[in-house]
Amino acid sequence: KSYFFVGIGGSGMMPLAEIVAAQGHKVAGSDRSLDQGRLGAKFEGLAAKGIGLFAQDGSGIISADQIVVASAAVEATVPDIIGATELGCARMTRAELLAELFNAAPVSIAVGGTSGKSTVTGMIGWILTEAGRDPTIMNGAVMKNFNSGARVGGGDVFVSEVDESDGSIALYHPTVAVLNNVAVDHKSMEELRELFGAFLARAGSAVVNADNAEALALISPISAYPEPVEACPERLPQAASRRGLPFSSTNGRKEGQGFDKLSHTEVLSFGLGSNAALQATDIVENPHGVTFTITQHYPVKITCSARLAVPGRHNVSNALAAIGTATRAGIGLAEAAAALASFSGLKRRMETVGTANGITVIDDFGHNPDKIAATLSALHAFPGRLLIYFQPHGYGPLKQMGRELADSFIANMKRDDIVLISDPAYFGGTVDRSVGADDLVAMVGPQAHHIPDRADCGTHLVELATAGDRIIVMGARDDTLSIFACGLLESLASA
Repeated sequence: KSYFFVGIGGSGMMPLAEIVAAQGHKVAGSDRSLDQGRLGAKFEGLAAKGIGLFAQDGSGIISADQIVVASAAVEATVPDIIGATELGCARMTRAELLAELFNAAPVSIAVGGTSGKSTVTGMIGWILTEAGRDPTIMNGAVMKNFNSGARVGGGDVFVSEVDESDGSIALYHPTVAVLNNVAVDHKSMEELRELFGAFLARAGSAVVNADNAEALALISPISAYPEPVEACPERLPQAASRRGLPFSSTNGRKEGQGFDKLSHTEVLSFGLGSNAALQATDIVENPHGVTFTITQHYPVKITCSARLAVPGRHNVSNALAAIGTATRAGIGLAEAAAALASFSGLKRRMETVGTANGITVIDDFGHNPDKIAATLSALHAFPGRLLIYFQPHGYGPLKQMGRELADSFIANMKRDDIVLISDPAYFGGTVDRSVGADDLVAMVGPQAHHIPDRADCGTHLVELATAGDRIIVMGARDDTLSIFACGLLESLASA
């Protein structure tokens, strides 16, 4: 087949295009960042894989046989879309194409939740790779172990993060569904509860964060510990019915997937608290990692030690999700834990860019309340003032969750911390600008400052920083933030 990706440079589009190309299909695409001359290295990498690149002017749409895949950010007025309509090309969304590949896999593992999806996906993929399962992995972030957001394997397992922001999570029918957490982000809590609840009910096995009240409520009154769901199968349909969620005895599972045949979704809980079947204790943090003890309470009590090369208690929770999922796929607890010791993390997840004159620059994807809280909490486990640069990832998110963003900064900043907030990322198109960065600053209070231009924020950060400070660049949907972070380090070094 011949596929043309409109917006091929997007974090969700690029790895999918790489997977499709690796499967032997003809792949080409366009991106406005390419037209603007930005992010050259990214597009050089695509071209090296034999993927054709075109200006986003319709010139790449040449045949009615092309299947045109468009990201959610692409509007109908884009010349490529106009050309596809005129030629009568078949159209797919990114999620539709991914779901088609995912649902066809013999064993499918879907990672959902408001935060931590990419990290857990990368961890699961690394465990499976180390165990010789040769998985295919679709990730919205670059996995350092693979130097890519995608891995195409020859095994029977397909691992992917799945997105609730556009409702497309409803397209996936996983063998194993992982739910990290449920918190406000792109949709209302009512919508999120419905989407994530149905996601769990469609799966053959579910791995759920017991530390997150909303996630736990979706499986309540099911008790994953100490009593397994298969011992009380009547509870799941009752719980689903109470929330108006779909439930069937098969839950959309395919036959012959190599997992125990369960008539109802099996739930494995994980958490740092005492309420989970898979539990972490004895957590010891250090600036570049964390050690802890894992206890599996059911069906047989097993304990082993674990070590991560990525920092923060939130990554302990992510590791439990990944290890619990690996055990659903037949990998031993100790084997899964050992594999994660060599997991090197993801790009832009608390990634240290470098240190100059005693000041460390960190590049981070934090853009919603939970992610911001996780990053700031992990950094505050150790001394040093935080100088935060935050670029909102759009005007819509400010309107949807501005109060929650402000509360996250207020709760997780210390007295001497400062946050500089620029105007939101904007890449064209129509958008409601009724709520802006100045509104967020007003809600955060005196520790926050609105400086509209990003370059001016950078100048101010360099002037403010002294030895022992840490500068954190935070934001999403804009790969040039990493370039900005590197520029800050260069400016500090030459100051």
